[in-house]
Amino acid sequence: MNRRSAILGPIALCTLALPGAGHSAPQRYRLDVARSTVGFTYTIGDAVNTGQMPVKSADMRLDLDTVPASRVDVVLDASQARAGFFLATQALRDANVLDTANHPEIRFRSTRITGDLSGATITGDLTVRGITRAVTLDAGLYRQRGTQPGDRDNLTVLLTGRVSRSAFGATGYAGLVGDRIGIRILARITK
Repeated sequence: MNRRSAILGPIALCTLALPGAGHSAPQRYRLDVARSTVGFTYTIGDAVNTGQMPVKSADMRLDLDTVPASRVDVVLDASQARAGFFLATQALRDANVLDTANHPEIRFRSTRITGDLSGATITGDLTVRGITRAVTLDAGLYRQRGTQPGDRDNLTVLLTGRVSRSAFGATGYAGLVGDRIGIRILARITK
């Protein structure tokens, strides 16, 4: 079992299987904030912990016939990030980690999308603490549960990957907290 199937296997979503509809340009999709999650994982010692961060805004333009023509621009509200428990949340927002007093937002803007509806990767510029680095995320696109085959209006996007927090200057508590941060974004979108 490869890494992608290990991540996607337990998800009970219907895979998107859509016939080509001849769209000539990317279509704008709206994020359903209430049904979407931006989660992350981090380690303290040997323990894996989870946190969440709300989406502030999202501009998603998807071309389901020519996936590389799609574009994604998402802004997260870092000042409202939660790291699972009070002390970890305070440390996360601290000047030595996310520095939310000076950098209340995190932004991801796609620069290149490769692949197709069966699996894609999204490379883009991630800005954290005012530092921008290129990152690549694995992407999956699915029909939402309960929708009809061929439905292109109600979709779920799953983005997963890992980043180094020190690459963005978030080096606080390095003796306690691991450097690699796992990202899992489950976005429910509607045309």
